[in-house]
Amino acid sequence: MTSDKRRAPAGAAVLRGDITRAIRRALMQELAAVGYGRLSIEAVARRAGVSKTAIYRRWSSKLDLVIETVVAAAGSKLPALDTGSLRGDLTLLFQVVAHALRHPLASQIIPDLLAEAARNPTIDETLQQLLRAKQQEIGGRLIGLAVERGELPADTDADAAFDLIVGPLYWRLAIARTPLTPTYLEQLVESVAIGLTANGTVPRQREPSVG
Repeated sequence: MTSDKRRAPAGAAVLRGDITRAIRRALMQELAAVGYGRLSIEAVARRAGVSKTAIYRRWSSKLDLVIETVVAAAGSKLPALDTGSLRGDLTLLFQVVAHALRHPLASQIIPDLLAEAARNPTIDETLQQLLRAKQQEIGGRLIGLAVERGELPADTDADAAFDLIVGPLYWRLAIARTPLTPTYLEQLVESVAIGLTANGTVPRQREPSVG
C-alpha cells in the first residue's frame, strides 16, 4: 500500500533559511573586504561556516549570488514616507538614506559594484533596473504625495525631482565621504524643498510665439 502523503524533495529540506541568511551575511562581509573581482565562493563558504555545495544548491555562480543578495538587501522596505509635509518626508528619507550609506559594508560595497558594473554588462543592467525600480517606488510616492497636498505642481517630473533629492546626499557620503552633521541635513532639506517648489523641477514646455 502507498501513503497519500508525499515526501518533500530532498533538496528542499536542505535549503534551510538560517543557512541561506548566513551565506548572505558572509557574502556581504567578504564583498566589502576584497571586492567583487577577488571574491570567491570558497571564501564565502569558509566565512559562513558551510560547504561550497550549500552555496551552489542555492546559486549557480558567484555572479548570481552577488546579484540576488544585493537585490534582496536593496529591496528592504523604507518606512512610509507620509509625514504630512514635503519637508518632513525629505527629512525622513535623508535620515534613512544617510544611515544606509554610512554603514561600513554599504560604504565599501556600493563603490566597488558601481566600478564593476562598468566592466560587467550583466551587473550593470541589473543595477540599473534595481535603481530605476527603487527610484520610481520611492520618488514617485514622495513627489505624488507632495502634489496631492498642493506643495508641488502637478507636472513635476518625478525622476528629475528624485535626482535633485538624493544626488547631493549620495555625493557627500559615498563619493566625497564627508561627515554629515545635523545642521547640514537641515540645510539640505530646506535647500531641496525650495528648489523643488520654486518653479517645478522641470520647466513646462512653452508654446512657440507666433509672429
